Amino acid sequence: MSFKSVSEPEKNVRVIEFGCDRKTFDTAVTAVYRRKAPKLSVPGFRPGKAPQHFIEKMYGSGIFYEDAVNDMIPVLYPDALKESGLEPVSQPEFDLVELNEEGLTLSAKFYIKPEVKIDGYKGLTVKKVVNEVTDEAVMSEIQTVRERNARSVEITDRPAKIGDTVTLDYSGSVDGELFEGGTAENQPLELGSGHFIPGFEDQVAGHSIDEEFDVNVTFPEDYGAKELAGKAAVFKCKIHAINEKELPELDDDFAADVSEFNTVDEYKADVRAKLEKRETDRADNEAKDAIIDQLTEKLEADIPEVMFDNEVNAELQSYDNRLRSQGLSLDLYTQYTGMTLDKLKEQFRPGAERQVKLRLALEEIAKLEKIEVKEEETEAEYADIAKTYNMEAEEVKARILAEDLNEDLKVKKAMELVEAAANYTAE
Repeated sequence: MSFKSVSEPEKNVRVIEFGCDRKTFDTAVTAVYRRKAPKLSVPGFRPGKAPQHFIEKMYGSGIFYEDAVNDMIPVLYPDALKESGLEPVSQPEFDLVELNEEGLTLSAKFYIKPEVKIDGYKGLTVKKVVNEVTDEAVMSEIQTVRERNARSVEITDRPAKIGDTVTLDYSGSVDGELFEGGTAENQPLELGSGHFIPGFEDQVAGHSIDEEFDVNVTFPEDYGAKELAGKAAVFKCKIHAINEKELPELDDDFAADVSEFNTVDEYKADVRAKLEKRETDRADNEAKDAIIDQLTEKLEADIPEVMFDNEVNAELQSYDNRLRSQGLSLDLYTQYTGMTLDKLKEQFRPGAERQVKLRLALEEIAKLEKIEVKEEETEAEYADIAKTYNMEAEEVKARILAEDLNEDLKVKKAMELVEAAANYTAE
């Protein structure tokens, strides 16, 4: 005997009652006695040798009951839950209902998924614009690669210009007083990079090696060091070296060096194809986000807060795993950044709510459309997961139940159905 009954004390909450007969419970009590008797001190008996009834008489008849109940819960609850046909979305709260000569009765209280309604999920109107990849965009991408492969050439016969990297000394003062952090020697600076205070790099341009000169700037009002914000400053500077980027020629040799192609034309065609793929992916992702927004808006459901909390905690765990892969942890991250777990959870909350709503919407669509998953589709998904994580398929199957995987595949198919049925417009 396990499952007895189910009740609904409030919306989206269920309480199931389950238990066992007295003989089964007494057997559990005896097991606890055998486990705990050696630790109990009973006058006249060596440790572990006092009879059960003697210990119960001395310490009370229910001395072993609490442990016996706790031992029975993981034995009885799974079968009772399966028989109830319910799917909890929260950890159960267990309670003792009754213990008498007939047996043991327990209860488990938990939240379940809400009733869901969604209409109008077919024929959604979604804006999708795939921008044309221009010749200028292709050349800009190639220019970036050329700059990445540029070599540095020392310049001695002209003043520095924007785009050069200079090595200079500088010392900054405000009202004639040097300030902390405003002095450096042999400091490399790429003119035009915007790394220094606005106006500084423009004034360095035009000066030559060994020339000493002043740069006059004003710190921004929102400058990080408040004591300098909005203040006028003078930097005394001297350039020691000027280096210029020398870009490789855009020829067949360059194409062979930076790609798998032997000619510039082939290389350009490949760059264009990749940019077009990037642009298509961007448009697809934006359209998908728009579909998700519409689905979550159309969803009608009274969602228990615990479902959002569970998703936030799952995202927090995933974030911790990513940090650990980089040699950090969530604890270290919060120490370094001053961020609290509560603040992190606040940041994750909107995305978690969106994800929970989307999942509920797609699960309902899968039911409405009677979406099924074929065995070969399940096997193919196991194979893809195994390949992605460099695991054996059997190992993946041991970790992910087929029924759980199939639910994910149904949700995926439901999303594909909605996307295929959408009306895409460029306006």
